[in-house]
Amino acid sequence: MSPILDIKRIKYYIADMKYPETPLIPASRQVEATVLGTRLARLRLAKNMRQADAAARAGISRSTAALIEKGDPGRTLGQVLRYLDAIAPDQTLLTLLQETDPALVILAQAEARQRVRRPSTAQLDDLDF
Repeated sequence: MSPILDIKRIKYYIADMKYPETPLIPASRQVEATVLGTRLARLRLAKNMRQADAAARAGISRSTAALIEKGDPGRTLGQVLRYLDAIAPDQTLLTLLQETDPALVILAQAEARQRVRRPSTAQLDDLDF
């Protein structure tokens, strides 16, 4: 048998072995997975790191990193923890969920909308020179 046919047969069997995890997880747990992925993505952005660089440091593919950030429940806990360690080696999963990292605080402040008010007459007089 040719090696090409063997590879195609192996790919067929591997594809049959994978099951989607989403239908097996309750909706509330799916929301938690999505929140975890979103927080990882925000932390990566706060640290000004590209997804491909973080994935390479974690030893996973960029597509796996994208799935982690989307909250795919099919990713292993080891992959999620390695990805977190690649982004912020000094941070634990608990501090990620609490969003206490200084970079995340700065990102949240930058994202916060600030209302612009019309200046008062006194402020306009101070500006008039």
